[in-house]
Amino acid sequence: MQILLTFGPKFVSEAEIWYGIPEFNLLAKNITVPGLSPLFPDVHCTANHDVCQLITGEAEINAAATVTALVFSSIFDLRKTYFLIAGIGGINPKLGTIGSVTFARYAVQVALQYEIDAREKPLDFNTGYIPLGAQSPTTYPEDIYGTEVFEVNQALRDIAIEFARTAKLNDSDTAIEYRSHYATNPAYKAGSQPPTVVACDVATADVWYSGKLLGEAFENTTKLFTNGSGIYCNTAQEDNATLEVLLRGAIHHLLDFGRIIVMRTSSDFDRQYDGEAATTNLFIAQGGFLPAINNLYLAGIKIIEGILHQWDSKFCNGTKAPNYIGDIFNSLGGTPDFGPGNGFGSSSPVGKRSALYRK
Repeated sequence: MQILLTFGPKFVSEAEIWYGIPEFNLLAKNITVPGLSPLFPDVHCTANHDVCQLITGEAEINAAATVTALVFSSIFDLRKTYFLIAGIGGINPKLGTIGSVTFARYAVQVALQYEIDAREKPLDFNTGYIPLGAQSPTTYPEDIYGTEVFEVNQALRDIAIEFARTAKLNDSDTAIEYRSHYATNPAYKAGSQPPTVVACDVATADVWYSGKLLGEAFENTTKLFTNGSGIYCNTAQEDNATLEVLLRGAIHHLLDFGRIIVMRTSSDFDRQYDGEAATTNLFIAQGGFLPAINNLYLAGIKIIEGILHQWDSKFCNGTKAPNYIGDIFNSLGGTPDFGPGNGFGSSSPVGKRSALYRK
């Protein structure tokens, strides 16, 4: 297998957009894998198994269970596989707009924190979310679980962006009209523009959140957890779970963590425009759903074809990462460019993990 598409669809359309396309037939081979979602029990592949599709089911638990079943099944040889983690999400209007395609370097599990109802927070707190082990929203977490942040191959991300930018992205009249409301706030200029391809980072949470206060809170969480490097722009419910399983597979030499691309297309805004209620933003049809679905294919196919067409000359042996890749525990080696100082010097992930447990 050269490329594996992974999806965690709330809407089956995210997967079905890849069926009946002219480039290849993803339904030529349907391979049942024990442990996959009961709703999506098969991996779908082309006849030569060059491209396959895995549907994880929605949210973190489904994603972790499904990807674990695949990675440790021994049915597929994934050692040279490129993983295109793809789905739709909510866009931060400071960075992009509905219909935009985003590619992440960091995936941040933003809701892995303490939480108090914002109506009961101290006046000097800007949110009711507080990092684990800390006593203020602006302090790095002291209790580290290991799934807070993943960093993927920046060079591969940039190649994927180059491929995706050759696509003509889809839009809709409803999306054009809705995004025009964001032009009244200069901070949301990007939100008022037509869809583009954007390099920015993804926030994972099981909760489907909406509103300026939560959006800004998780912008700050992303910056905090990545030591200022991460730029939050899109939402996800699966990505950190998927990446944790892929990391564990890489530890056992079952796959190459440097061959992961994290792509999200934008079906809705993560917050309201000025003068709109957060509930309206959450429930109204913004016109971005169909463009986001279509752009999964329109941008994604450029990446798949680019990798396949240049397999022997460029991609077979992998793409060297210029940056650190992996988790906060440096489980794959190297030195993370995020984390609480120099507390990760040990070569054993278990040693590092136990050293951070609260006494």
